[in-house]
Amino acid sequence: MKKIFYLSLLGISFFTAKSVKAQSGFDQLIKSGPADATKLTDAYAKPLFKGLGLGTNSGWTNTAQTLGLLHFDVRFTATAAFAPSSDQSFNVTQIGLSNSVRPNNPNDVIAPTFSGNTKANGPLMNIYDDNGNKVSSFTMPSGQLKSVIPTPQLQVTVGLIHNTDVTLRALPKVNVSDDIGSVSMIGFGIKHNIMGDIFGSRTEKLIPFDLALAFNYNRLNYNKNLNVQPESGALPADAQQSNDFSNQHITGHLNSFLFEAIISKQILFFTPYLAVGYNTSKTNVALEGNYPITSGSILNQKFYTTYSNPVNIDERSINGVRADIGFQIKLPVVRFYASYGLAESYSMVNAGIGLGF
Repeated sequence: MKKIFYLSLLGISFFTAKSVKAQSGFDQLIKSGPADATKLTDAYAKPLFKGLGLGTNSGWTNTAQTLGLLHFDVRFTATAAFAPSSDQSFNVTQIGLSNSVRPNNPNDVIAPTFSGNTKANGPLMNIYDDNGNKVSSFTMPSGQLKSVIPTPQLQVTVGLIHNTDVTLRALPKVNVSDDIGSVSMIGFGIKHNIMGDIFGSRTEKLIPFDLALAFNYNRLNYNKNLNVQPESGALPADAQQSNDFSNQHITGHLNSFLFEAIISKQILFFTPYLAVGYNTSKTNVALEGNYPITSGSILNQKFYTTYSNPVNIDERSINGVRADIGFQIKLPVVRFYASYGLAESYSMVNAGIGLGF
């Protein structure tokens, strides 16, 4: 169990490290001001939000069978969600930016998303004040993980009475490092094999397969302190601008729900399965605290305006049907799992190992 926990933590650490690798780029995006920074961040992170939603909705089960009373299953799996080409880049002129933020080169307007090109940055963006004077510029960040978004899962399932299983996912708040931040996760699921309700003790003789209904919920939390300071030499625009930037941090919450029907058939130690369901995922990412944003320039002297809590993305990233096909190999103690899924134009591959007792 301790090794499995560390593997899960390593997987989450790897993902968050990749996410924070783009922090320098994110720090640059805030230069564009609250409204434009929100649009740019949302467009850049679109496949990340979707991939995490699909990933946390994966790996819950690989069979419609339920465990016996007080039987346990402990598993560690990992999901790779693959972003389609349409979500690997975006046009900076087509996301509703204000006239204050424009590409330096009108012909260079395609920026990579989080799952886009990892070897090249996006276009250079210029920022202008209300008088049309250029006050700053920044470069759109490169992609971090080409086309793939990984998500690890660690869970324990216990069998209850009446052909019902309950599952718990949990990762206590762990401060990975000052550079990466802290992550935590909690989730629960319930699965009920309905064939026993219909046919009772005759199920195995009358019906050659198992059919179950399941509901699962997962919440992933993220927090990291930031340190965005005024541009070199910039002064407050007026006396009302705060110069306390010690309370900056980014918070993220991802809530995922999955309803599905699962059909499977055990053939000796091998159990293939098919699942069809509806999954949804809601993402909330906020930049909290005070942030200095260059807002004007007079005779080469730059001035900044302080904005409090400038970015707040609150959206439903995933909302639609998904299908998964896969299998479970059940040996006396060890279990192996694998599946392939489709949803929201994304494909997902999940694989893992577990112990049953």
